[in-house]
Amino acid sequence: MSDEIRMAFAHPSERAEASATQPCDRISLRDYVVEVEIGAFQLERGHLQRVRFNVVVEVAPLGPIDDDVDQILSYDRVTEAINYELQAERLNLLETLAARVAERILHEPQALRVFVRIEKLDRGPFSLGVEIVRAKGEEASAGQVHEEPPHPRMVYLSNAAITAPQLKGWIDTLVSDDVPLVICVGAADVAAPQAGNALAQRRIDLLAIEQNAWILAARDKRCMVVGTRTELDWAMKNGQVSVWAPSKIVLDAVDGPSASPRDALALVAWFAGEMTAAELLVIGADAPACEVPVRAMAVTEEVVL
Repeated sequence: MSDEIRMAFAHPSERAEASATQPCDRISLRDYVVEVEIGAFQLERGHLQRVRFNVVVEVAPLGPIDDDVDQILSYDRVTEAINYELQAERLNLLETLAARVAERILHEPQALRVFVRIEKLDRGPFSLGVEIVRAKGEEASAGQVHEEPPHPRMVYLSNAAITAPQLKGWIDTLVSDDVPLVICVGAADVAAPQAGNALAQRRIDLLAIEQNAWILAARDKRCMVVGTRTELDWAMKNGQVSVWAPSKIVLDAVDGPSASPRDALALVAWFAGEMTAAELLVIGADAPACEVPVRAMAVTEEVVL
């Protein structure tokens, strides 16, 4: 085996040493195995699989540390970075997870460069994985700037509110404010198909909500149906009125809602908490229990900000 091939499959600590361009110290995390739900394929949803992490962090030469743990980059900070990203949301790609773990580690003042290798261990009699290298400052050059997320006003529209003649006036009032606007709906007043499988039924019920979201979007061209956090973040920062299509966010949530999609208000209340909304305004229904400020109004009322 040539040196190039051997190095391609070497442990990240060897790769770090071989590619070093300046003297540095290194800490490493080897064979850290956790069980997590991850993967883009349907067969990977609803099931935990073992994932192995190997991480090497290059740090500036430490100098005198006087045996003081506060002077070093603790191994715990590496495992905390991994566990934080695993708990943040359900991911489809190891590549995404590796990039987020690397970025979080590089926020540590001592960290200069990080090697992250992640492998799935249960997809066959082999391991499948990715390995990335990131250096301090690369995340900034890629435009990944950490900002305080917007706190939107979330509005739930009952079916009576969706068809109300006041709809345009409500939206006119809501968009006149500087607070980002996210509109949520439930399913239409028609029976959804019934399946004999709970997971299949959950998807059918979520799709029923999304069908109603498109009906709302057809009633006012300012309303755009969005289904991912990336789309929502962009829309909130650029003044777009978003109508929430819940399937992806609900199915990808690590700690998903206990509410059934058939209880649309409870589902929206969960989402308002996830989005740290400034408030939840409910039009045409009773206010649900919610982690954020919530108020309700009748379909016959005018929106007051």
